[in-house]
Amino acid sequence: MRILLLSTSMGMGGADKQLLSAALEMRSRGNEVMIASLTPLGPMGQQALSGGIPTVSLDMRRGFPDPRGLMRLVQLVRGWKPDVLHSHMVHANLMARVARLFVSVPALVSTIHNINEGGRVRMAAYRLTNRLVDHMTIVSEAAAERFVSEDIVPRELLRVVPNGVDTDLFRNVPPGTRESLRQSLGIAREFAWLAIGRFEVAKDYPNMLRAFAGVRRRHPDAVLLLVGRGSLQAETEALVSEMGLPGAVRFLGVRHDVPELLSAADGYVMSSAWEGMPIVLLEAAAGGLPIVATRVGGNHEVVRDGETGFLAPPRDHEELTRAMLRLAELPGDQRRAMGARGAEHIQTHYGLGRVVDRWEALYREVLARKGVTIPAATRETVGSGRSGDSAA
Repeated sequence: MRILLLSTSMGMGGADKQLLSAALEMRSRGNEVMIASLTPLGPMGQQALSGGIPTVSLDMRRGFPDPRGLMRLVQLVRGWKPDVLHSHMVHANLMARVARLFVSVPALVSTIHNINEGGRVRMAAYRLTNRLVDHMTIVSEAAAERFVSEDIVPRELLRVVPNGVDTDLFRNVPPGTRESLRQSLGIAREFAWLAIGRFEVAKDYPNMLRAFAGVRRRHPDAVLLLVGRGSLQAETEALVSEMGLPGAVRFLGVRHDVPELLSAADGYVMSSAWEGMPIVLLEAAAGGLPIVATRVGGNHEVVRDGETGFLAPPRDHEELTRAMLRLAELPGDQRRAMGARGAEHIQTHYGLGRVVDRWEALYREVLARKGVTIPAATRETVGSGRSGDSAA
């Protein structure tokens, strides 16, 4: 099968990371895969190229609807002739639909990655162009309910396909990694909270910092490790200083050792104001960390409240503090058991192989409706694909 994956960007976001992981898994199964990004290639785009995935940019500027980008997409589809064009995120979703007015593609699938993909204009654009797409998917049940209840997407056109992670990466961290990494970070017996994400409005880091300040009042040796970058990083750093938390809150920048960092932490915290199905939450659970998160988007589908972590209302730092304290004050064996249950939940429901199984099944279903049959790849064809978390 020839699959063209179209992304709004190939930067540092969770959707970009998910697209790259899926592309590598699809290729390992014998499919031909290409990635196109509306905007210039960022870190995920460069990783795709390094991994041997043909990856191109349509050279559009952010926030500027350049019709030349649309024509480049039309030419790409016309020349490469994919069986499936699969777009991700609102800008790419809308562009793929418009492109179909100019060029034929057997199957067009669009994926919504967040419970909030924009205001009324974007949602109206979805409604007006739904007839141009063969099927839409969305990453969580909560997000699906919102888009259906507000008549943005017809229920019969929408299917929930969650994000997935390569769980092997998080199960196979070498022994001794936790101790060596904690030593390098200057952490001894302190309880270490970890948060990974872009410094942007949706992640609501002010809420997290206020909650952590409450935790520090009872546990003054607790530390908070923040991984990532973003447009609000300077404001976040200023707030840390204003709250008297320098030293307790440590900015680690962009890291490429996430499985190892997860093994070094004691708990994971997410304070988002809204979400779809955050990849980092899946990764934290896959790494066996107990989690405290806000009850937004698909978070409650990943974190089973009281079993694999605790949930708190969004934008309520006092409730988030209480949830963090509740987790931190559990005996160590209970926290570890919580994390183990979370890892099992991810392995069962969100393994990358299982998710790609669902993508491929949907592609074939849509193609079959068009009278197109693509032979399934056999294991002999697949070679060394990541079969560890694929459905049997």
